[in-house]
Amino acid sequence: RRVLFRSSKSLVIVESPAKVKTIKKFLGTNYEVDASGGHVRDLPKSTLGIDLENDYEPKYITIRGKGDILAKLRKEVKKADKIYLATDPDREGEAISWHLVKALKLDELKDKKVYRISFNEITKNAVKASLKEPREIDMNLVDAQQTRRVLDRMVGYMISPILWAKVKRGLSAGRVQSVALRMICDREDEINSFIPEEYWNLEAELKVPGSKKKLTAKYYGDADGKKAIHNKEELDQILSGLENQPYEVSEVKLGERTKKAPIPFTTSTMQQEASKALNFSTQKTMRLAQQLYEGVDIKGHGTVGLITYLRTDSTRVAAEADTAAREFIKAQYGGQYVAAEAAAKKSDVKIQDAHEAIRPTDIALTPVLVKESLSRDLFRLYQLIWKRFTASRMQPAVYETTSVKVTAGEHIFTLAASKVKFDGFMSVYVQEDEIEENNVLTEKLEKGMALNLIELDSSQHFTQPPAHYTEASLVKALEEQGIGRPSTYAPTITTIIARRYVAKENKNLYVTELGEVVNGMMMKAFPTIVDTAFTANMEYLLDSIGDGNVPWKTVVENFYPDLAEAVKEADAKLDTVKIADEVTEEICELCGRNLVIKYGPHGKFLACPGFPDCKNTKPYLEKIGVKCPKCGKEIVIRKTKKGRKYYGCEDNPDCDFMSWQKPSTEQCPECGSMMVEKGSKLLCTNEACGFVKTLHERP
Repeated sequence: RRVLFRSSKSLVIVESPAKVKTIKKFLGTNYEVDASGGHVRDLPKSTLGIDLENDYEPKYITIRGKGDILAKLRKEVKKADKIYLATDPDREGEAISWHLVKALKLDELKDKKVYRISFNEITKNAVKASLKEPREIDMNLVDAQQTRRVLDRMVGYMISPILWAKVKRGLSAGRVQSVALRMICDREDEINSFIPEEYWNLEAELKVPGSKKKLTAKYYGDADGKKAIHNKEELDQILSGLENQPYEVSEVKLGERTKKAPIPFTTSTMQQEASKALNFSTQKTMRLAQQLYEGVDIKGHGTVGLITYLRTDSTRVAAEADTAAREFIKAQYGGQYVAAEAAAKKSDVKIQDAHEAIRPTDIALTPVLVKESLSRDLFRLYQLIWKRFTASRMQPAVYETTSVKVTAGEHIFTLAASKVKFDGFMSVYVQEDEIEENNVLTEKLEKGMALNLIELDSSQHFTQPPAHYTEASLVKALEEQGIGRPSTYAPTITTIIARRYVAKENKNLYVTELGEVVNGMMMKAFPTIVDTAFTANMEYLLDSIGDGNVPWKTVVENFYPDLAEAVKEADAKLDTVKIADEVTEEICELCGRNLVIKYGPHGKFLACPGFPDCKNTKPYLEKIGVKCPKCGKEIVIRKTKKGRKYYGCEDNPDCDFMSWQKPSTEQCPECGSMMVEKGSKLLCTNEACGFVKTLHERP
């Protein structure tokens, strides 16, 4: 008689259904793979969900719609002998595993073994290796995530009602979003208060005697050193000193410079480069990267996870991947292209170094090989990641440089030229903002050589204000200031745009009128919440909880009382912002009532108070008491389609006058042109005049 043995069954639970197919392919028939679809439990939406009387204990409930998923998982658990929790390898993933344990009551099972496994890439080797190294759930990481969730809930649920009451619209605040909004507002203030300063460029068009080729040399200064030309008077003085002067090559320096290979992508640098090179929003970049990580059907290979985990601030690369990359580069490009040693960022306290940089899971899967299998945008992002990683394992580029000084009397002009001697990593990858053209000297110049002057070319310029933030530069600034983490950059930016606190136009981020109101109130009532240093310190504390150095309840109990006090004070002292339901002199042409000012998603508008009987609405054009310099009618405050404020003529579109700065009632005393407000100063709009006056000097 045969004795039948039941084979051991294992259940692997992942987050995303997209991973199920990829992972199932790697494991045998004894493994069932299923997905939780992300979080299964969360704080309730209807209440704060934190027991303030009981040591700030969170009150978790099953997320609506997840009941069926949990029921299915419970059936799978019953059939299995071993349960492997294979959620994402970060703080959030660890918390999801813990919530699954609680929701499925896995900690109460006596006859089954429950393990936590994690892998940085969805490949056969990585998944199988993780099964050989199962571990327990890291409660420090879980607590770090719980703290973040609890703090965010406290800020959102306690401050939002204040905004609702005072601004009279369904607004909301967020712990990290409020700081990001403040940074954008601060940048807008810098731009608005910037006073342009005049400067001049001077170039000499020269040629070697007997040659027809032109050389362009830039003015450097005099024998005492480098000098900027600030105004026309200084320029005229220099031009006077150059009259009838011979031009001679006084120095020729030949040199070499190297340009280092880039380091592999982190979440932040991937988002920045995808924005600059591909014009992707941070949200789009993360959505595409998620697909590349979870698995894509590649012809001839089946479903393949093409990149490593997409949320990371580490630039570390696994030894096997580094070796494979070097072998690939040697075979494809030649041994002279292989980097001497791995390009790596200095270790940083914030980095969870179990993570790797974002890289291809298999460097042999080149962009050309996978192009047919990927959509256009998926391909473009994969190609960017592949090229960046490959370049990071390659030699620096080497340039031959030539630096020339040309003397004319007391004055010095310079020429600089460079050409690529060895392209190194640049044979694969060039960053969007570092594209360099070879600037080759067309003539061989030697010390003592006389040059003929063809002409002197001067041009007036003005210094430019700081640039508006783009998604890329905001991500960079958030990272540099220690605000947010790889998982939060994209949702933070998406949220402030969705709430219409910020408008995005031509890549630039502008604060809207609504954003100004909310930021002003937050700055006044909750200065700590919008303080960059405080928020960065909070991120550091969350990391410290994750490292097991700080108890999570200690952070919460130190945070809550100050917040509660600030909310109480704000409720009592903050004035209601008068931006809604103000009665105007304008009469509704449909029913004769006085129209009122209401506040919508895009700012103020006029509406009939007789709604819903009368649904008349029209734009609210706030006059500022200044006449249009083009047609003499009134200047009004207008909004772009996205909500950015500007000043235009009430006769638009017949009159096309517009200004980003607020026009002043004063005219320029020097030339009679319109003046605009720039911070604490009035500035003439006629650049040739350049008159500036401080506001407090006005009579």
